[in-house]
Amino acid sequence: MPPSDPTSPQPADAARTPRYGSRAITRGIEVVVQPTYLEDKSDPDTGQYVFMYRITIRNHGPEPVQLLSRQWLITDAHGRASTVQGDGVVGQQPRLETGGAFVYQSFCPLATRWGTMEGSYTFTTEGGEPIQAAIARFYLVSSPQPSGAAV
Repeated sequence: MPPSDPTSPQPADAARTPRYGSRAITRGIEVVVQPTYLEDKSDPDTGQYVFMYRITIRNHGPEPVQLLSRQWLITDAHGRASTVQGDGVVGQQPRLETGGAFVYQSFCPLATRWGTMEGSYTFTTEGGEPIQAAIARFYLVSSPQPSGAAV
């Protein structure tokens, strides 16, 4: 089943959540996502839509944590889903001290003009305890299309 169309009215997001973005806090680990459509890298005539997303991870917890891996569920406007898993993010496994933050950017191509991403990060505490921190669903949305345009 395809996700709901992001151009439809959506419930109000929490404060500080960017439009189409998301914010989640799991056991003191805050993940904020800010997606952007890259019109200059996209080619709608060939069904190639490219999106950038900027992620800020903050550790509000009582002890340092280290990001070990990521898991993504990427769904296009037709409901086609793919999963991506891997070690770290952008080639790193950052350690976040209490009060510390890590910011990175990455990209996602889609064959439809909008889709969603969501997932989780696996962290470990200094004591070796695993934490699965949620990455709340966010929308990848291209420039507005005329009414009746294909997804």
